[in-house]
Order: sequence, then structure tokens, then C-alpha cells
Amino acid sequence: MTDAVLTLNAGSSSIKFALFELGAAGGAVRAARGAVESIDAAPHFTGEAADGTVVTDQRWPQPLEFTALLETVMAWAESRLGGDTLRAVGHRVVHGGALHDGPERMTPALLAALEGLVPLAPLHQPHNLVPIRAIAAARPDLPQVACFDTAFHHGMPRAATRFALPREYDDAGIRRYGFHGLSYEYIARRLEQVAPALAKRRVIVAHLGNGASLCALRQGRSVDTTMGFTALDGLMMGTRCGNLDPGVILHFGQALGLSMAQVEDVLYRRSGLLGVSGGIASDMRALLASTDPRARDAVELFVYRVAREAGALASSLGGLDGLVFTAGIGEHAPAIRALVAARLDWLGVELDAAANADGAALISTPRSRIEVRVIPTDEEAMIAQHTLDSLASLD
Repeated sequence: MTDAVLTLNAGSSSIKFALFELGAAGGAVRAARGAVESIDAAPHFTGEAADGTVVTDQRWPQPLEFTALLETVMAWAESRLGGDTLRAVGHRVVHGGALHDGPERMTPALLAALEGLVPLAPLHQPHNLVPIRAIAAARPDLPQVACFDTAFHHGMPRAATRFALPREYDDAGIRRYGFHGLSYEYIARRLEQVAPALAKRRVIVAHLGNGASLCALRQGRSVDTTMGFTALDGLMMGTRCGNLDPGVILHFGQALGLSMAQVEDVLYRRSGLLGVSGGIASDMRALLASTDPRARDAVELFVYRVAREAGALASSLGGLDGLVFTAGIGEHAPAIRALVAARLDWLGVELDAAANADGAALISTPRSRIEVRVIPTDEEAMIAQHTLDSLASLD
């Protein structure tokens, strides 16, 4: 009999999940995965075996209660256990605030503390907490572990976390936290395995997807990152604006008469690639395939912003030895990697065009002063490992 853990990543319109077994060396080995998409409209459930084969495909014509969908996920996962025992559920929680710097076993007190952080991540945190409450009510004896996207950045220097605001706001928690930490932690660990010498040096990781950010690593630890107080900051993203002069927000309200709800809608849902392309798409694949000049504008601005922020992080690191691309765009868009690299040639980045086009792991030339790699991220595996480690610490 083998221990197994379930990972859950709940958002506003989807539930992503994976089932992991405890491997022989104590690591987490994926046994199955799946998702429920469009939960607010016509839910679509898919479940995959370990090899990626779709073994379940189910649709509902109308929305269902979240608890019903969650029970469907739990029942499906348990049906895949065989002789394994489901020991715990690990959750991605976007915001851990200033006090939670590592995975934690869920308790009523911790849940209350995380609910208090909802104002810091209003579009993410509430959805992360819904399945935690539901499982606690339905299966109170099943341990749950919260894994925070902010935790990996807790060691950043004080200057990297401060805003130039009056001190009382810093004391109230208005500071730079950083996000995508589970992804960056996974990449830092993988880098130790695939390029141990580089892992000890100065590396920028580019997590480029619908949500996008960069992280500066020194010896595998975060020293700076582009996201700050919220996941709206930093790079241009699929529908989020990234860095923005605060005066624009004042102008929205004072001159254009937008309400705070309207401003939130513009910044989170109507900007980024979608907004700059004039509504063509938020998906980089569609923009790269388009001949519309507005699509080219969006791609050009995205690349410009990535390269500009990379230059800033190189300054935070005092130089640069490596660049790692990851996440949906970073892993699957060689054209974007090439454009970013071209803008960073002043740092000594030189791509091997053939290796980049072929999707190789190492895509820089032997002459390049900067080692450039593509490493697929796996936040689910990171959550599973944290959950198993948390259980082991209690045994």
C-alpha cells in the first residue's frame, strides 16, 4: 500500500488537480491529473492517466454547485487510487502574506488568517479557499496543506520589498510580495539537477504565460521579482497591464469617471495582450499567427517589457550568468524566446537558432556569455512534494 496526495488549484472558472504517489526515493510521482473548466457556465471535466491519455471526458449543460464538482473530482481521484491511500490534499494558495513563508497544515486559525488576506488578492484568494472549506466540512479527518505562491520570495532583501510610501502603510502590509513562487521553486530545484554549476550562480527565470513574471535567483534563492503587491504588477500579461503609472488610475477616476469596479475590470481583464491587440486575442499563439498590425504591436510590447525587466533584474543580481524560460509561452514559443534574446544581446545572450526552434533544453551557443535554457515548470509536483514533506514531519 502506497501513500497518495491530491493537489488542487482552484480558480474563478476552473479546478485543476493531480494525484501523486509517494515514490521509492520519497519523491512525488504523478499518477493522474485533470481539470474542470468553465465551472461558471457549462462545466467540462477531463481526467488523464499518468501517460496523458484522456480516460474521462464529461460535460454538463449548466453550472453546478462548486461542492458537487469538487466531490466529482475527489471521487474520480479516489477511483484511480487502486491500493493507495489518500493521505492529504495540497492546495495552491496565492497569498500567504508577510507571516507565512512555507507550506502549512491547514487549521481553523490558518484558514481565518488566509481569509484576512483576501483584500490583497481579491481575484485569486477567495477561489483558493473555497475547496479548503468544502473538504474541511465534508472530510474533517483528511489533512490539508496550504502551499503559498508568495512564500519563495520571503528571503528577498528589504529594499526589494519596499514601496516608497509612508511607513505606516508598510507596517499595514502594503509591500512587494512576489508571486509564481511555486513555479520558481520548482525551477530552482530542477536547475540543481540539470545544470548544477549554473544553479549556484546568477539566473533570471522567465515564467511567461497568461500570467507572466520574472524572478532573479542567486544560488537558487529569490532576490528580486517583477510582481509586487498583487499579481497585476510587472510584465504585460494576457489580460493584465503589468507596470502602470499610478497617475493613470487617478486619471481613470477623476477625469474619466470610472468606478473602482470599472478600473479593476480594465486592469485585470481588458488590458495586456488582449487590450493592446484591440481585442484580437490574449493567447500568444493567436497573436503570432495573425497578420494584423495590432497583433504585432502586442507581441512587440510584450517582448520589450520582458527584456526591460530582465535588464533591471540583472542589475539586482549584479550581473547575469543564466536565463531560463518556462511556462506556456516560455516553453512553447521559440519566436518569443528569440525576440527576447535579441534584445538581451548586450548582456551576452546568443541563441542557437536551430536548438531554439527544435525545443532543445539548452538553446544558447557555446560562445554565449549567458547560458540560456528551457525548463518545463510543474507547480503541481511542487505542491505534492510540499504536502508529502509536511505529512512526514508530523509522522
